[in-house]
Amino acid sequence: MNYRPSLLTGFYLALALAASQSAFAQAPVIRPGASINAEAPMDAAERATVVEDLAKRLNDSFVFPDVAARYAAMLREKLSLGAYDQLTDPSAFAKRITEDLQAVSPDRHLRLAPAAAFAAMTARVGGHIDLTKMPPALEEAKMIDTVAYLRFNLFPDDPAVATQARNFLLQHADAKAVIIDSRTNHGGDLTVMDQILPLLYARPTILVRMDTRASADDGPPSAAMIRQTAPKSLVRYDHRVIPDTTETRLQKVPVFYLVSAQTGSAAEHLALAFKRTKRATIIGQTTAGLGHYGGVEPIGKRFAAFIPVGRTYDPDTNWDWEGVGVTPDVVVPADQALDEALNRISAGSVGASSGTD
Repeated sequence: MNYRPSLLTGFYLALALAASQSAFAQAPVIRPGASINAEAPMDAAERATVVEDLAKRLNDSFVFPDVAARYAAMLREKLSLGAYDQLTDPSAFAKRITEDLQAVSPDRHLRLAPAAAFAAMTARVGGHIDLTKMPPALEEAKMIDTVAYLRFNLFPDDPAVATQARNFLLQHADAKAVIIDSRTNHGGDLTVMDQILPLLYARPTILVRMDTRASADDGPPSAAMIRQTAPKSLVRYDHRVIPDTTETRLQKVPVFYLVSAQTGSAAEHLALAFKRTKRATIIGQTTAGLGHYGGVEPIGKRFAAFIPVGRTYDPDTNWDWEGVGVTPDVVVPADQALDEALNRISAGSVGASSGTD
């Protein structure tokens, strides 16, 4: 989702320590300063600078102020006790800091790394990866018999992709069902959702709620947002969908959403939205559990950190998927999810509201 604060314009960046994860379009990348040797040994002064910089940024922007204070206190205490004195390798230092943060309070996005490790991302959220080096965001848009099928690797902040997806649905508005396949979708932005969901919902609907640290907010992430009352430290929006009035046929057909353990971040946002509103039957495996959105910030002269600044959740229950993922309505191995959806469509077994009642 594309919040547009100093830290948020990148919304959900699904980072994993060992996996290729994602965000949006192209922008400048975070790189060490030209005069900085990225692999040079660290000294005590640099370690202290990085720890203090990270502690301050966490205190200023991390999604939960109380947890941010605990993170910062831990980092400063460990530094003062000499816990990092023997760490001169930048990668080993960053790994240890990340492990220490996760031990205080797990967060699947939070991470410190040498800036080179974030070379595909920008210094501020609004920052994105180079899509020319990735599979297409919209991998497939095709008819499977009478079913409109779209497969996404990413929900990019890209109006062209959003328009492509919307136009495909408009061109096939006589489809008997819609399948949205996010089994390889690592995250992204709200842009695509805001273009296609009005074709699928028959009435105005609140999808999910989003809370952002006030210090990191710079306005709503999209036009499909309603500002809500929130504590002073937060800015709160409800993500809503307003039905399209020019083409309503798909608002009456069954929708299926395919997920896997690789489905992350913004793709999980849509999973929760569909599950909460009962508009789609979710099929596959429990999703990745990457629930707190934020962005990549420079730390010191040659490091960067992904700092989560907000959370998305069910406004009725306060539940979010951080660390646990969204459980499908129908649990099957990911590679069987498409066949399961097609079989259910063929048998007339829908299992979710058509969006008209």
